[in-house]
Amino acid sequence: MMSDRKQFLLVMVVAALFVGWLGWRGFEVISLNEQLKADDMVASYPYKHRVLRVEGDTAIMSSLRSHTTSTHQALSAVFPSMRNLGDSHRDWQRAERELAQVQARAGDVVLGASGISRIRWELDENWYHLQSMKSKYDTRL
Repeated sequence: MMSDRKQFLLVMVVAALFVGWLGWRGFEVISLNEQLKADDMVASYPYKHRVLRVEGDTAIMSSLRSHTTSTHQALSAVFPSMRNLGDSHRDWQRAERELAQVQARAGDVVLGASGISRIRWELDENWYHLQSMKSKYDTRL
């Protein structure tokens, strides 16, 4: 049997390791986001791609697109002035190319960090909510 004191010390050591691990993960996310802000191409884009969290060697990053939110809807939210353009207008293709390039660059920046070998993109619902546009562009009925 472990004495109460030894049991308490063991619990405190485990708790300290857990808090340290959480702190490291938080620092890692901050550090990765600082790297994104330091990249001219990524930082100059109106939507700020960022690391939301790290799970193992996978960085979960924010995205404006998902299986329920198309690139067209995402671009309409980022560039409201484009909403009035026809679907075949060349500005749509240019904006889609630019978004794809910026998102790919953001992924490359994060993949360049040590300890990260995969990216998983996750719809940035908070961004849509903060923009008060999520409900207007939600395709789910």
